[in-house]
Amino acid sequence: MSSLASTLSDGRLAGRIFDERQLGEAIGGGDARRYALVNRALKDGTLIRLKRGTYLIAQSSGAEAPHPFVAAQALLPGSYVSFETALSYHGWIPEAVYVTASVTPGRKTLEFETPVMGRFSFHPLAIQKYQFLVGVERVKLGTLTAFVATPLRALLDLIALRKSGWTDLGWLTSGLRIDEDHLFSLKAREFAMLAGVYKHKAVNDFLRSLELDVSADRSPSPGASQ
Repeated sequence: MSSLASTLSDGRLAGRIFDERQLGEAIGGGDARRYALVNRALKDGTLIRLKRGTYLIAQSSGAEAPHPFVAAQALLPGSYVSFETALSYHGWIPEAVYVTASVTPGRKTLEFETPVMGRFSFHPLAIQKYQFLVGVERVKLGTLTAFVATPLRALLDLIALRKSGWTDLGWLTSGLRIDEDHLFSLKAREFAMLAGVYKHKAVNDFLRSLELDVSADRSPSPGASQ
């Protein structure tokens, strides 16, 4: 292990993702010394650059690596994990997801291919002012936390990204392979909370149609015993 990695492993940056400022504070000294230490550690593999200015200490066999969701927030602060990534995390879709996809508060789609944590993508959506984190939860992952969309918010983000329109529940249960029990478990307050989040009429129409179908299927049939 390089002297830099050894120093960082014993400090508060151990098991974390950090930027240039945090790295400089941990190392101390002048720019030339810091530059030499960083380059040496990058070359011997004990320090990993996730993107320009963002680093991670290579994990030893017994160390716990940061969760990819934590890495997503470090790569683009202010973002939150959503789309198929969040749906898979919540167990709403059966397929494994190989890209950690997030919603960005910015205006550009960004992608990062990292050497140890795979691919990350960040997508902007048309969201109403002050509604960006509605339906988004802070989730504890090991010793760190990340912002992750709830299942309904992740689903609507996916609809907004794909610009899909409502057809019927079959599109969700067959196309996305979402178990209908998950859809029927949604509460009225979850629909109400997200009613004013999106700027696009199509997404709001999708939300209303989904609520109507879910509510209709849960309603007792005429003549059923009360």
